[in-house]
Amino acid sequence: MRIISGKFKGRRISPPKGLPVRPTTDMSKEALFNVLNNHFSFEGLKILDLFAGTGNISYEFASRGSTPITSVDGDFGCVKFIKKTAEEYDFNIAALKSDVFKFLERNNATYDIIFADPPYNFDQKTFEKIVTIIFERNSLNEDGMMVIEHSKYTKLDHMMNFSFMKSYGGSIFSFFELNNGEKEVDNENEDIEDEEE
Repeated sequence: MRIISGKFKGRRISPPKGLPVRPTTDMSKEALFNVLNNHFSFEGLKILDLFAGTGNISYEFASRGSTPITSVDGDFGCVKFIKKTAEEYDFNIAALKSDVFKFLERNNATYDIIFADPPYNFDQKTFEKIVTIIFERNSLNEDGMMVIEHSKYTKLDHMMNFSFMKSYGGSIFSFFELNNGEKEVDNENEDIEDEEE
């Protein structure tokens, strides 16, 4: 796992073995941030990383100057590793051990970008619940964006505030924005080969 851009570009981060994670591959991550780079200047963005796992996505935002970053995961080992890495690199990342749904239900903060990478084996309704809670709780800032990573077997393009999707290998990124009634919906798909690390 490596940081692909920003202050710590090229830096490799090696999480301990045995963590219950499926990290976003470097190629998918690079493609994701290329999309986000067309919408945002990362410096100072407030980020929420849900099902954060190893912290892979959080470190990428931190390397690009986003702050503060909140990383939420239910696994103690993952949270411990994120805290250790954040301290090592002086990243402004608050790693919280919590059930993601409980966190969202009680969260009152708002964010510029919310990224969620739930287990691919969650059922359709569980993925939909993530979208519903975030928008019912008004967790996204007005000009913000939410991204959910999922497999091709999960469909989210019917959900509220869906904007567009991108396909990279076996991963799909669904993007959500607060619709103002004037924005055109871009159901753009892009297929590229993805590689496992």
